[in-house]
Amino acid sequence: MPYTLRKHDGLGNDFLVFDLAQGTPDEPWDVLARRWCDRENGPGADGLLLLSGTGSTRLAMRLHNADGSRAEMSGNGIRCLVMAAHTATDNPVGTTYRVDTDAGPREATVISRDDDGTLHISVDMGEVTDLPEPGNWAGLGCHPDRPVRHVSLGNPHSVVGVDDVAVVDLKALGEKVPQVNLEIIEPGPGPHEITMRVHERGAGITRACGTGACAAADAAYAWGLVPRSAPEVTVHMDGGSARVRVSPERRATLIGPTVHVGDHTVQA
Repeated sequence: MPYTLRKHDGLGNDFLVFDLAQGTPDEPWDVLARRWCDRENGPGADGLLLLSGTGSTRLAMRLHNADGSRAEMSGNGIRCLVMAAHTATDNPVGTTYRVDTDAGPREATVISRDDDGTLHISVDMGEVTDLPEPGNWAGLGCHPDRPVRHVSLGNPHSVVGVDDVAVVDLKALGEKVPQVNLEIIEPGPGPHEITMRVHERGAGITRACGTGACAAADAAYAWGLVPRSAPEVTVHMDGGSARVRVSPERRATLIGPTVHVGDHTVQA
């Protein structure tokens, strides 16, 4: 049976959105995610998003990574899902959507629309909380003086401060701790800015990570890379830049663009 996948991109982090109003294929979602996210033999993406609730402002999201594994949350993914739902309605700019995820409910607001159709969406990402050191962390060989922070935004992150993100063998390091999202960050180029690269759990190196940007901004405040007086942190990633606000209570807000890449018809 043919189904439609809508492909959306958030800062180079791309997702296939499957609206469950189409029905449910017979094959398991993890199998379909691996097939459809394959960049050589399928439409290709970092993950598959299952959307329900189109036509209302109460949505639900389930996420399978490109390797088929289930993920609790994605900051870029939730913006892609909201864009897919929003563009299927006549709802105006300024509409807020409540999205149920495996990490709990999140609120996302469409704050503006560019002439080319790009939507800028703000997401309340919830509280940043501390996590224990993940297993095999010692295998990375981090110098004891290097700043490290292990946190959760509904999914696990390890953030490491480095001198130059470009020279780090991120793939080798990320493969040593595949159970977490690994971010490496350096300060700048501006006073309220950081630069980040990421190895994502279940996807490998990606061009951006929304929850990772929030984890990185939280670390940047804690380490003094960005002064606490700064109202937000600009996080530069390979796919573009996101803005992150982290309150004194460590509640994070992610703001970034999302585009519709195209639609694909698939069989399942």
